[in-house]
Amino acid sequence: MHIRRARPEDYAAVGAVTLAAYEPLLGSAEASYSERLRNAEARDHEAELWVAVAPDDREVLGTVTLCREGSPWREIGFAGEGEFRMLAVAPQVQGQGVGEALARHVIDRFREEGAVAVVLSSTPLMDAAHRLYERLGFGRCPERDWEPLPGVELLAFRLELA
Repeated sequence: MHIRRARPEDYAAVGAVTLAAYEPLLGSAEASYSERLRNAEARDHEAELWVAVAPDDREVLGTVTLCREGSPWREIGFAGEGEFRMLAVAPQVQGQGVGEALARHVIDRFREEGAVAVVLSSTPLMDAAHRLYERLGFGRCPERDWEPLPGVELLAFRLELA
């Protein structure tokens, strides 16, 4: 496995992997969110889309979206902080280190760029992701918890880089 920037030929696979990873978490109030999850092209143009791919460089195993200041994909990041969204791993390779590799890549990228911290939002149902974030040093940031839609709670996490 290696991590690289997404290419246009990856967009369909990235959309499918993202939707497959998040679909079990989508309730009826969030059904419209599936198109946003599938739209990898928009994420790549308005933020920065990365993929973890198999050694053959074709099979997309996972993906993450880096959201720098000014990106419309940012949700909770303050000035000087990096933010990431839609960390997704193909169901058939979950638990094999793909998510951790992508999260570490994000942290390294933002550290190299001089960010003071990295932040993200996550649903309360993503227990495995929360364990990963805590293992990487992220702490809960409850003052930034929010609801993008009524009844849809998102938990905030932050990793200090300084």
